[in-house]
Amino acid sequence: MYYVGIDIGSTGSKVAVMEKDEIKLLMVQPTGWSSIETANSIRKKLEENGVTTENSKIVATGYGRISVPYANKVVTEITCHGVGASYLFQGNCTVLDIGGQDTKVITLEDGMVKDFIMNDKCSAGTGRFLEVMANTLGLNLEELSDLAKDGQGVTISSMCTVFAESEVISLIGNGTKKADIAYAVLESIASKVKSLCTKHGKSNIYYLTGGLCENSYLISLLEDKLEASVKSGEKGRYAGAIGAALLSKKVK
Repeated sequence: MYYVGIDIGSTGSKVAVMEKDEIKLLMVQPTGWSSIETANSIRKKLEENGVTTENSKIVATGYGRISVPYANKVVTEITCHGVGASYLFQGNCTVLDIGGQDTKVITLEDGMVKDFIMNDKCSAGTGRFLEVMANTLGLNLEELSDLAKDGQGVTISSMCTVFAESEVISLIGNGTKKADIAYAVLESIASKVKSLCTKHGKSNIYYLTGGLCENSYLISLLEDKLEASVKSGEKGRYAGAIGAALLSKKVK
């Protein structure tokens, strides 16, 4: 029996396939404009790997979780990210999940979600904000992060992505160095996450999940802002899907 977790996020969709307690397959693809089409595409890819609705239990989570008609159950992303992060990072911890549309801070104790807080979906501290700003600067995400390392001294104050983009356009028009603007974009995300963590309560160690989990420069900015250790790993982006896969074991 396979245990499958499907995390259809606002910008990216992740899949985890487990057999017993071992991860057998991880997949990621853009969500695109239609969560239903994405779910159908995922089903085909699973079948190509020998995973069908007959030999598996499936839990869907994320922004588009109700768009997976072949799922045995749907579970909220808070629960799935908590269970997945506990599996990946072991023990009690505080999880930072920077998603496409929102950011979550989740405290785990004994493998369970003890407490959490989410930002306003209009806030600038998300992955989608980073994509919009990179496009405005004519850069991809990796180029933006690399360039930001050479920047300094500029801030973006707007809490809304639309107004923040206007700030960036004004900075470009004023001749501000691209590196300084790139720095301001990453610094803005780190500042928004810090604000959320301050409301939630301080921790000595954080674990970063979501699509930015391998962004080393953002991790260093977060460590400076939070005055704490921030750890992650290549499987961090799959935390929600892994949690959903683990929860599918309880499906009857």
